[in-house]
Amino acid sequence: MTLQRVTKNLAALKKLKTRMQGRDFLLTWERTLDEIKAVGLVAECLKDLHQAGVSARIFDSGLAISIFRDKSTRTRFSFASAADLLGLAVADLDEEKSQIAHGETVRETANMISFLTETIGIRDDMFLGEGNKYMREVGDAVSEGFAQGVLHQRPNIVNLQCDIDHPTQSMADLLKLKDHFGGFDKLKGKKIAMTWAYSPSYGKPLSVPQGIIGLMTRFGIEVSLAHPEGYDLIPEVIEVAKKNASDSRGGFEVVNSMEEAFRDADVVYPKSWAPYKVMERRTELLKRNDRPGLVELEKECLGNNAKFTSWECDSRKMALTKGGKALYLHCLPADITDVSCKQGEVSQDVFEQYRLATYREAGFKPFVIAAMIFMAKFDDPAQALAAIARKGGKRLRY
Repeated sequence: MTLQRVTKNLAALKKLKTRMQGRDFLLTWERTLDEIKAVGLVAECLKDLHQAGVSARIFDSGLAISIFRDKSTRTRFSFASAADLLGLAVADLDEEKSQIAHGETVRETANMISFLTETIGIRDDMFLGEGNKYMREVGDAVSEGFAQGVLHQRPNIVNLQCDIDHPTQSMADLLKLKDHFGGFDKLKGKKIAMTWAYSPSYGKPLSVPQGIIGLMTRFGIEVSLAHPEGYDLIPEVIEVAKKNASDSRGGFEVVNSMEEAFRDADVVYPKSWAPYKVMERRTELLKRNDRPGLVELEKECLGNNAKFTSWECDSRKMALTKGGKALYLHCLPADITDVSCKQGEVSQDVFEQYRLATYREAGFKPFVIAAMIFMAKFDDPAQALAAIARKGGKRLRY
């Protein structure tokens, strides 16, 4: 059955028009709908081939460089797994142990780490207005290096989360929905509640909710974004979601009630984030290394969060969803009431009901990242995958 689905997905992939060879993956809304679907289909093929014990190693040498400027578990290991799946060795750039600490420029660093590098994965979500910008600076630098003959090949850049978008996460979420509902064509008309939820911490990035509203609105999904007043997202991303919803004949609304968003929802995604204006202030304080200012901002924000402890995904709110059986999504780790914190985003009973489903949701991410790297290397990804399937090289399994 697994390899039968590969054959089916390859047939669907051949019908899509894509132009991703040699290109970076930085924002989902910069890619065409066909390209988004293609990444999803390639990811599913790689997942099925792996499950069937077929090797997908397209490289026999080369590096995958990871640059994490924020903490990570799932995405860090997903990137490493994706690179290894394709045959690349992983090297992590520790900026504290590099010459960056002595003033080395982005342009120089990007070239020095790229001599035998095929892909660079970057997480930079701490500084509003800076993360995605940094990724593009790295991209420009390696483009120059390749054009001038410094580099034998241009590594592609994969956004592992920035201040604007978290494309590997939202694509993994999309594939979970595709799997759950039975296809991309089954998503139109479904309702997803992307809601803020209470957390006993502050400063969580905006990129997960922005990634969800920026991607799901492209598939005709009715997206209800809910948050307390003042917990706004980046205005430009809201406009992207509105346009996407109009183009797909789906829907997009912003409400200030978790219950309203949950009502008749097919999917719920309760996730805490810091207000857009707070992240602007936090960025300036971080740039100045203003420790006292950061302490005061955290105190202020935690006090504000405490006004909205009722914004918790519990069984009462889940009962408002369609048939009381909505799918619960989360990027993990969730703030679980009476487990990881005294009071958090989701009640213990609701999270436990969907815990394994969230693990399976996360399980799509290594293959999404691998698909982004794969599609940057092949003009005809369907043909390349078909060759891998025909060769049928076995990976070692016990």
